[in-house]
Amino acid sequence: MKVEKNYLLLLLLTCAAIFFINLDSLPVNIMEARNFITAREMLHDGNWLLTTINGEPRYQKPPLPTWLTAFSAAIFGLKSIWALRLPAAIMTLFLVLFSYKLAKKLTSEKLYAFISSLVMATSFYIVASARDGQWDIYTHGFMVVCIYLLYLFFTEETHKYRNALLAGLFFGLSFLSKGPVSMYGLLLPFLIAFGIVYKYKNFKSRWLPLAAFLIVATIVSAWWHWYTLKFDPAAAEITKNETTNWISYETKPFYYYWSFFTQSGVWTIPAFIGLLYPYLKNRVFNKKAYWFTFLWTMLSVILLSLIPEKKSRYLLPVLIPMALNTGFYIEYLFRRFKELKDKKETFPVYFNFGLIAFIGIVFPIGGYIFLKDGLAGNWVWFVLLSVALFGIGIFMFRNLFRRNIETVFYLTIAFIVLVIWFGLPLSAAITNNPEYKAFSELQTWEKQQNLKVYEFSDMTPELIWDYGEKIQILKEEDNLTVPEENQFGVLVQEEKLQLFKETFPNFRRERVTRYDMNPKGPESRTHKTRLYRELFIVTKK
Repeated sequence: MKVEKNYLLLLLLTCAAIFFINLDSLPVNIMEARNFITAREMLHDGNWLLTTINGEPRYQKPPLPTWLTAFSAAIFGLKSIWALRLPAAIMTLFLVLFSYKLAKKLTSEKLYAFISSLVMATSFYIVASARDGQWDIYTHGFMVVCIYLLYLFFTEETHKYRNALLAGLFFGLSFLSKGPVSMYGLLLPFLIAFGIVYKYKNFKSRWLPLAAFLIVATIVSAWWHWYTLKFDPAAAEITKNETTNWISYETKPFYYYWSFFTQSGVWTIPAFIGLLYPYLKNRVFNKKAYWFTFLWTMLSVILLSLIPEKKSRYLLPVLIPMALNTGFYIEYLFRRFKELKDKKETFPVYFNFGLIAFIGIVFPIGGYIFLKDGLAGNWVWFVLLSVALFGIGIFMFRNLFRRNIETVFYLTIAFIVLVIWFGLPLSAAITNNPEYKAFSELQTWEKQQNLKVYEFSDMTPELIWDYGEKIQILKEEDNLTVPEENQFGVLVQEEKLQLFKETFPNFRRERVTRYDMNPKGPESRTHKTRLYRELFIVTKK
């Protein structure tokens, strides 16, 4: 079997090894919990269009990712975290595979397409998003398919209507995943860069299918938003607040994103060098395609920097063209590294891959020092990871000294795969909260005591998700609901204990226990009050 004829199969197998293994190792985070609660309420209450979270309207984000999550849960079960995260992993697989097809179309070089797609599949935020049931990977995954089809539409003279209509469909699916986020951060810079580098040729023959693209894209994008605005008056205010957040929430300065290349993780140095256009432009095998991926990357960063609201995870769309851009540098090293004499060119390569190899070699000692308090019951995973990384490190150094950069590159991919296979199960070794008590146990307590439990004033998605069903909140802003029962349970966040006492002064309040879902104990700086509640029995006098 010739490797060059099976790049797509090898890429698929690599993505499966990275995205699908140990999907349930890490605890559910706040973004996932919101999505999973909404999916649960779709299945339990039938709220597929007028979506809810804890029984309240939730129109801040479109519903497509939650629909896919609910479908997966309906097949494999709501208790399976692996099933709930599965659609995101599948979406990332499609993103990488269509990026490979786009890279191959850009350059007609399968090896370059394979390299850049492997860089993409192993970039830090791509991996994190593939294994996390949140919205971003869906909107960008669908948009990459749209971009691939638009590239065909603008560069080929056949199947114009087919490509335009399908592109419109996938544009709409992207919009139904997270609104205009990917249109702005990924598609718009692509269209600008394409116009600058390749030009829009023979446009007269394309305006009718382009109009068909716009019609399909608009219908698919807008129908759910129209439906919510028509059938729920609350939708307008929710949409207004979500739009306002773009300019008033999590605001950061313009330059906040300009360390963006570090989000590629192990590819930080190659990604940075790949962006040194004056250095690399005469070394790449396809100068025009390299100029295009460079422009696409930089325009994406600039456009995202113009939006006042900024978070590190919003850089996800930048990693897509940046991986294609980094692929040109890696491909250059494949061709020329053995011949390079200038230390300015060789030192960054030795440093980048040597650092990865060094981490692998020292992990058995460093990992033990860091994890020793939590290794009871986790020794098998620790030994497997230590042996694997130590071996990878030795082979990486050996091939670095021999200047076999191609082998070193593939060993880096193997390094990441092994961390996911053997390292993620070790997350249990750092989950050592002696006071840990899951909210799922609360339902058992309710049945034993024959009492209904309420949340006093704050909704924490992770806790409600683990509880397993909706929890009524008693105090929301200035509104207070007093339960009709003579005796009931109330969950109170630490910061609200005094307000709780003032709110129920004429009731008998008996503290029962604490439900704490922090992975680390109270002595840790990462212990958050939002992840635990004091349970009180409240009795009317």
